[in-house]
Amino acid sequence: MSTAFRPRVMGIVNVTPDSFSDGGKFLAAQDGVEHARRLIAQGADILDVGGESTRPGAAPVSEFDEILRVVPLIEAVRRASDVPVSIDTMKPAVARAAVKAGATMWNDVTALRFSPDAPEVAAELGCEVVLMHMLGEPGTMQDAPRYDDVVAEVEAFLLARAFTAMAAGVAKEKIWLDPGIGFGKTLAHNLALIAALPRFVALGYPILLGASRKRFIAGIDSSAHEASDRLGGSIAAHLAGAEAGVAAVRVHDVRETVQALDVLRAIRGAGPPP
Repeated sequence: MSTAFRPRVMGIVNVTPDSFSDGGKFLAAQDGVEHARRLIAQGADILDVGGESTRPGAAPVSEFDEILRVVPLIEAVRRASDVPVSIDTMKPAVARAAVKAGATMWNDVTALRFSPDAPEVAAELGCEVVLMHMLGEPGTMQDAPRYDDVVAEVEAFLLARAFTAMAAGVAKEKIWLDPGIGFGKTLAHNLALIAALPRFVALGYPILLGASRKRFIAGIDSSAHEASDRLGGSIAAHLAGAEAGVAAVRVHDVRETVQALDVLRAIRGAGPPP
């Protein structure tokens, strides 16, 4: 990591009743807006707004309900701030409504595979697009995931999805990649992917790392039963991402992550003592 660089911090705003970490807390529109404002005040560079949980076993949400959850929040954020907004959705119709409301990034856990027209919609919208790796689907992704070589397979998948997006008309400079920590991976898979982040950065696309409060941390610290107990592990993973050169980290704990990244940058810039 250069002394001048630190990843952007993407603050998570879930307006869902069942997200694994903060489900139900910010479901009401005004609560969501207030939470978004807090994250901005804490230093969030981007807000990632989601209206459907992708935790293991999560129930699907209709397009109508998802749009009803996210659009008023995005509109309210746009009125209050110029901080960029990302829409966390797999549905093209929701992405379209969110971009119309002011979102400038589409963060898709299915890497534009949910609907046949998703790549074309992404090209039409002209927004930035995050393509994430997920094995299977949210309801089944943690049912004994297996890989022969998790790093090589995730890398090949992400490159293939990037090529598909570009073939549909998405500009290369609009494409981000996300190895999908926790999405159909064991503890060993997640650690291998985090260790291999320099390899993903070398692909030439901005990399988004989302390790915040993920369950793999409890595989290392067995006392971290609750998602809120995993702050230390989350920061450790995101500092590893910063050292590898990822473009952004997606987090629940914005203030603490910003502080950790700024201290790391300051240490890197201090150099040897005079």
